[in-house]
Amino acid sequence: MAPMVRVGTLPMRLLALEMGADIVYTEELVDLKLIKSLRRPNPALNTIDFVDPSDGTIVFRTCSRETSRVVLQLGTSDAARALAVGKLVQNDIAGLDINMGCPKEFSIKGGMGAALLSDPEKAAHILRTLTTHLDIPITCKIRILPDTLETIKLVQELAATGIAAIGIHARTRDERPQHHPHPDVLRAVASAVDIPIIANGGSRSMHTYEDLLKFQEECGADSVMVARAAQLNVSIFRKQGILPIDEVICKYLKLCVDYDNAPHNSKYCVQSILKELQETPRGKRFLQCQTLQQICEIWGLGDYCRRKQQELKEHGNGGRANVILTECLAKRQKLERSEDLADEYEGVICRNMAFLRSTYPSDTQLPKMVLYVLAGKLGKQAPSYETHQCDKLFRSICSYDGQRFSSSFWEKNKKQAEQGAALVALLQLGHLNEKTLLENGSLIS
Repeated sequence: MAPMVRVGTLPMRLLALEMGADIVYTEELVDLKLIKSLRRPNPALNTIDFVDPSDGTIVFRTCSRETSRVVLQLGTSDAARALAVGKLVQNDIAGLDINMGCPKEFSIKGGMGAALLSDPEKAAHILRTLTTHLDIPITCKIRILPDTLETIKLVQELAATGIAAIGIHARTRDERPQHHPHPDVLRAVASAVDIPIIANGGSRSMHTYEDLLKFQEECGADSVMVARAAQLNVSIFRKQGILPIDEVICKYLKLCVDYDNAPHNSKYCVQSILKELQETPRGKRFLQCQTLQQICEIWGLGDYCRRKQQELKEHGNGGRANVILTECLAKRQKLERSEDLADEYEGVICRNMAFLRSTYPSDTQLPKMVLYVLAGKLGKQAPSYETHQCDKLFRSICSYDGQRFSSSFWEKNKKQAEQGAALVALLQLGHLNEKTLLENGSLIS
């Protein structure tokens, strides 16, 4: 399974392996994000989590079921950063892949992805640094160049760095899925180098398992990498034939529950499978879902989700909350030791409230907006916010109707800090249900 943004998280990777994939790639993970993450064993889920200490979000989650077959794809433009990430994760993955083919603006501007195709010397330096200093196989994924001979030359230069294989998307940097791939170019490359070639870019013609083998043969490749066809129905890897999408969705949702996958990510992947079926009555109900529990109810897995989530809770799975409470404590204490800021929080009503953007489907439901509208209806002065910053983290005080409210959590930006403070205000004033906030993970008791 190819690296796919928002698709290649743990549940989909495990399902792809179950369906017959030999190797699964993570979504592209950027080096700067991974470098600052903390490696945390999660005994409740039997996973290894790489956690962003600033807000507790999971940057990368893996488990023993995939350790020997998962390749982490890294977005990087710097050999030193790439090596730092490699040393951090190499004991938990089967291989490390450098993204040298993504044509998206974000990657290009950062000197990552397809930008490296224009700087073969830098690309080779990154790969050589990794193959020299890491103990796991290193690969890279590129796109073909407009000229076949130039493509062969580039692949030969990259192969000379000691990489174990190279994935090649059979389109140029400027071509998109609607353009036909160029398997003839991959065949020419495969005959010119000794390392394994992984062919990518054939999803337009992939509808069954046999189509994967056909594209591999057309490209003269050692393996085939599947993206969009697997995103639509991951049972494309199944030799016995494609499964109905409802069966695939049920299998996927069970894994999402088992591994506490983020609801917004789970929803995105189901949307990718449903496509136009989102316009059906069931699809429209699904689109209104905000939690994993709500999504599971639609596919008859509501009881399973409730039982499993309770079981995980009893085993100590606190997810984001535990990280926030432990990792932000030092920063909070540092801030509160400051005499000036200690005075600022005197008399402030505080709760352990995290702002989770995915629980609010529209801007009109955001806490700040709800509180602002409420003030207008009651003829009161609009709430105001005072925000403090510490080590790139933010905490805000919401002043409303003669009282001051704040979350004890630190957020990644000013806007999220203000939303958290508004949430505390709405809860304390009786306009939000505490049980609901506890269940969706916003409020930590």
